[in-house]
Amino acid sequence: MTELALMLVVFAVSFGVGYLLISRVPPLLHTPLMSMTNAISAVTILGAILLFAVTMSVGDVVIGAIALATAAFNLVGGFVITDRMTKMFKTHRGSGAQGAGRAS
Repeated sequence: MTELALMLVVFAVSFGVGYLLISRVPPLLHTPLMSMTNAISAVTILGAILLFAVTMSVGDVVIGAIALATAAFNLVGGFVITDRMTKMFKTHRGSGAQGAGRAS
């Protein structure tokens, strides 16, 4: 039981520190930061998959599955947001068919 309490304390402290750090990031650095958190989530997923290779109790499997699902959600969501952010900075050029109807 003390191991679970220690893990919950580490989770709570890391959540608090992470929230404080992320909330102070300027919007200009948001996209590079999202890319880095995507890489961290990918490493978390690989670690969780490796942990599922050993025998665990049912409670450990449930907690591991929740952690794996949330890391996967963060990974996919981060890539979607990063893709949308980078598309905002691309220039859109009209193709021949779209540009032909415009008056110059």
